[in-house]
Amino acid sequence: MQEDFLHYIWKYKKLDISKIKTTHGDAISIRSVGQHNFNAGPDFFNAKLKIGDQLWAGNVEIHINSSDWYLHNHELDKTYDNVILHVVWEHDTDVFRKDNSVIPTLELKPYVSKLTLNNYEKLFSKSDKWINCEHDFPSINNFKIKNWLERLYFERLERKSEDINRLLAFSKNDWEAVLFKMMAKNFGLKVNGDAFLSISESIDFSIIRKSQSELIILEALFYGQAGMLEEDIQNPYYFELQKEYKFLKQKFSLKNESVATVQFFRLRPSNFPTIRLSQLATLYHENQNLFSKIIEINTLEGFYDLFSVSTSPFWESHYTFNKSSKTTKKVLTKAFVDLLLINAIIPLKFSYAKFQGHNIEESIISLIESISSEKNSIIEKFNSLKPVSSSALQSQALLQLKNEYCNKNKCLQCAIGSSLLQSN
Repeated sequence: MQEDFLHYIWKYKKLDISKIKTTHGDAISIRSVGQHNFNAGPDFFNAKLKIGDQLWAGNVEIHINSSDWYLHNHELDKTYDNVILHVVWEHDTDVFRKDNSVIPTLELKPYVSKLTLNNYEKLFSKSDKWINCEHDFPSINNFKIKNWLERLYFERLERKSEDINRLLAFSKNDWEAVLFKMMAKNFGLKVNGDAFLSISESIDFSIIRKSQSELIILEALFYGQAGMLEEDIQNPYYFELQKEYKFLKQKFSLKNESVATVQFFRLRPSNFPTIRLSQLATLYHENQNLFSKIIEINTLEGFYDLFSVSTSPFWESHYTFNKSSKTTKKVLTKAFVDLLLINAIIPLKFSYAKFQGHNIEESIISLIESISSEKNSIIEKFNSLKPVSSSALQSQALLQLKNEYCNKNKCLQCAIGSSLLQSN
C-alpha cells in the first residue's frame, strides 16, 4: 500500500462517499476535497467538509496508519494545526490537537471496493514488467490514449520551456541568442550536443551578428572556439581559417578554455563536427534574422526550405581538414530538420508564444503531427504492445510517459493507470 494510492482515492472520491463516517461515527459530507499539495505541509489544502452537523474549512492529511501522525512528528508542527480531517487506510490510534480535542479520522479501508483494491494490487504487482500496465496496455481505449498523449506532449513542452527560460534570462531576453544556443546544441546531436552548446556559450551573439556577412569568418569563429585550428595542416583553406580566427580572437578577446572537446569517434562522416559546424555557419550566413523567420513559418515544407543549407565548398570534397574524399554536396537532410523541429524549433515557438501571451497549441499540433514518429527502443516497445505512435507528437509524448510516469511508478497520476483502476 502506498500513500499515493490513498491520495488518489481521496482526490477522485473512489470510495462509497454516501456512507462515510468518522471513526467516532459522525457522518462526513465532502463539499470539496481541497487542493492537492505536492510540497511540504498537509496533503490537501482548503477542503470543505460537513462532519456531523458542523461545516468545516481547512486541510486534510493522509497516512497509511493513524499513528503515522506521531511518527512524522506532526504534533510539533504548526502547519498541521488547521487539519480538519485525518484520512487513513487503517485507524490504530486517535490523534489530538494542542487543545486535546480529537482530530476527526476517516478510515478508508471499509469504503474502498474490493475491485478497486484488486486493480491497484494487480497494477503494482512485483513482477518483471517493462511498465506496470504492459499486460493491460493493449486494451486501453484508443481515444483515451490519444487525449492523454496530447496532454503529455504539452507537458513535455512545458518542461522544455523552463530550460529555454533559463537560457533567455542568461541571454538578457535576446531570443536570437537563445535560438543560436539551441541550434548549436542540436546540430551537435547526442554525441557533440554539449560540446556545440559550450561553443555557442563561449561566443557572445553580438559577435555572430557582426560576422554573418562572411561565411569564412563564421567558420573560423566556430572551428577556432572548438579548438580545431591548432594543428599544422597544409592547405589554403585551413591557413585562411587560422588567420581569420587569430584576428577574431584578438579583436573580441575570445576565450575557449571552458569549451568541451568535440568527438569524431563512432560518428557517421555526415555527422562529423567539421561538417555540422560548417552547415551551422552557412545557416547563419544565409539568414540574418533566423528567429523571425522561424516564428513566421508554420508548415513542414516551409521549414524544409529554410533549412535547405549545405557546407562551404571545401567540405564538398572533405570530411576532415587533412583528407580529401569523394565530392558530394552535404545538404541538411529532412530527417535532420525533423530533429531540429522536435527538439529546438517547436519548443522555442511554444515558449515565445507563452512569453507573448498567445495560444498557438493548434498550430503546434498541426506541425508536430506532420512529422513522422521517432524511432528508438522505447517507441518500438510501446508499438509492440499496441500501435500508438505514428507522429512525432505521439513519440515525444511516449518518451514523457515512460520517463516521467512509468519509470517513477506514477501510475495513479496517469490517465491510463487511472482507467485501469476503475476497470471492471
